[in-house]
Amino acid sequence: MVAMTPTDLKSTEEPPATRSSLARAAAGEQLAHPPVWFMRQAGRSLPEYRKLRLGTSMLQACRTPDLVTEITLQPVRRHRVDAAIFFSDIVVPLVAVDLEVEIVAGTGPVVAHPVRTAADVAAIRRLEESDVADIAVSVRQLVAELGDVPLIGFAGAPYTLASYLIEGGPSKEHARTKALMYSEPALWHALLARLAEISATFLRVQLAAGASAVQLFDSWAGGLSAADYAEYVLPHSQAVFAALADHQVPKIHFGVGTGELLELMRSAGASVVGVDWRVPLDVAAARIGGDTAVQGNLDPAVLLADWPVIERSVRRVVEQGRRAPGHIFNLGHGVLPDTDPDVLTRVVELVHSL
Repeated sequence: MVAMTPTDLKSTEEPPATRSSLARAAAGEQLAHPPVWFMRQAGRSLPEYRKLRLGTSMLQACRTPDLVTEITLQPVRRHRVDAAIFFSDIVVPLVAVDLEVEIVAGTGPVVAHPVRTAADVAAIRRLEESDVADIAVSVRQLVAELGDVPLIGFAGAPYTLASYLIEGGPSKEHARTKALMYSEPALWHALLARLAEISATFLRVQLAAGASAVQLFDSWAGGLSAADYAEYVLPHSQAVFAALADHQVPKIHFGVGTGELLELMRSAGASVVGVDWRVPLDVAAARIGGDTAVQGNLDPAVLLADWPVIERSVRRVVEQGRRAPGHIFNLGHGVLPDTDPDVLTRVVELVHSL
């Protein structure tokens, strides 16, 4: 397969799937039923995924176009969801700029040399399109296979990337992250500005190759107060979305535990705000305000319950979502590994029937 050159990546023509139900809901159109897709729908809940991944590391899989294509397509074939989410990991662009990050099974991303000094920040180079030419190849292959089904591009938000880099891996308290943020604000903003550039470039590569939408994922922002988020994080999330302004596609901003930050997250520039399961969608829509669509927000653990419980919960989410200008049905976080794939298929069928 021939790798794309940086020049090949510069197309700004939007793909046909931008006219999809996902795009219409994101634009605030009230549809007969919301479009549905699931975060982490391509992953460990699927036996075909586990079989395909045998003997292949996560990062290797993310950088192999044929594997990325097959893994991304698996849930579309099985569940008939209304959108595909690009199979990747938030640390892929970090590895592409030569940071030593390993995804350890059962732990998550582990950073060999945590970033905690001005020299560490200065050493992080910009992401060039040529660093991730394989990502463009994967997107182009997927767009050709998906046809009218939109492909959602994916990147980690600056705050979450910074947290992994500073902590050296996953953290519950994010103590080192907050300590640097409070004690060395100039260094903090320099780090997040560089990470915003990296995330924006990573998303632009996917959009230029044909992705029909993007999602910026902020796993750890929910650990911040609204005041700290506004001062230390929001400007850098805004910078990511501002860098994508020439692409008229749905832009989704999602965070975990961010119920108190929803209005601020809307001001980052996304057209859709993702809501986790902690806040009912009608309440979230009121907090967000304006003409911004919402995405969410079934508790992933509900899918482990009996079907009557699942059906009742799905119907409630759909009904609450009708209070928003537009609604994309999703979970309030990713699919849990123990989820029965047949249950996911039934949920899609149910949402489509409503």
